[in-house]
Amino acid sequence: MAFPNLSEIVTTTLRNRTGELADNMSRNNAALLRLTRRGNLKTFSGGRTIVQELNYANNETFQWYSGYQTLNIAPSQVFSAAEYPIRQAAVAVSISGLEELQNSGEEAIIDLLESRIMNAEDTFMNGLSQGIYGDGTVSNSVGGLQLLVATSPGTGTVGGIDRLSWQFWRNQSWSAATNGGTILSASSILSQMDALWVQLVRGRDYPDLIIMDNVMYRYYLSALQAIQRIGADNGAPDMAEYGFQSLKYLNADCVLDGGFQGFSTDPLPPQLSSSSSAVGGAPSTTGYFLNTKYLHWRPHSRRNMVPLDPDRFSVNQDAMVRLVGWAGNMTLSNAFLQGVLTA
Repeated sequence: MAFPNLSEIVTTTLRNRTGELADNMSRNNAALLRLTRRGNLKTFSGGRTIVQELNYANNETFQWYSGYQTLNIAPSQVFSAAEYPIRQAAVAVSISGLEELQNSGEEAIIDLLESRIMNAEDTFMNGLSQGIYGDGTVSNSVGGLQLLVATSPGTGTVGGIDRLSWQFWRNQSWSAATNGGTILSASSILSQMDALWVQLVRGRDYPDLIIMDNVMYRYYLSALQAIQRIGADNGAPDMAEYGFQSLKYLNADCVLDGGFQGFSTDPLPPQLSSSSSAVGGAPSTTGYFLNTKYLHWRPHSRRNMVPLDPDRFSVNQDAMVRLVGWAGNMTLSNAFLQGVLTA
């Protein structure tokens, strides 16, 4: 049998790193970091779909009454549920027979493995971030913010619910050109953000996180500089701790997550891609106004960045491959309190 000791070393090293892999992923994406911090990274353990309960209607039993007046105790169907498909992702960690010979000894193999795992981790982070900001049209990918908080919220199906038929399931969308009658710039961005914000406030419910791409964040930064509104307390401490650039807008943290070169559906890394765009950032000239109370990251409890058994040995190759797998989806439980701002 090929690599009798290597298989055990690979398995042990990967298992020791899987918890760290999952943690690193949650710290690599602004939306996922906030969901983790507020406890909305929740695993599920089974079922054909991921069921997310919704709060979409008032309880109809409320009434004013006097004395012995009969009260309404009829059952009230307040909660329904959206059902999201389970999506899967994997990345391979491979070592050839030649590499095993060149790195003889357990310590040398572990060093080689560490570099391969770091590469797999980076690849996984880019791929999942691409999904988080995507629209779900890439085959078998998660439905990300471009789907859940869409620029055309009156069309499409999200979580099995038709947005054309159900108005409560539509997010808010504001275009500076179409709705605001202006060109988005440093001089106009504050008024356009205000116009979207007021549509997203319901009592004490309001967006807590605004994610912007490079262009929109630069407009907002310039607008604050022009009115001298940038101070030492202007950012979000939990975001700054993990390296995200952030500012404040009213009660929300405004975070730059544009990626190295923005968002692209191209699955290849930028150095190998025919496209000039990298993956994993917010789309160009886009700002997501998110009430993260109603956004959820739902990995499977047994498939959250874990090595998949058994080892794979190619029939005609002197090499061993170990897969690291993930399964789950991004879910939404309230749409009309989410918004997206575009040019």
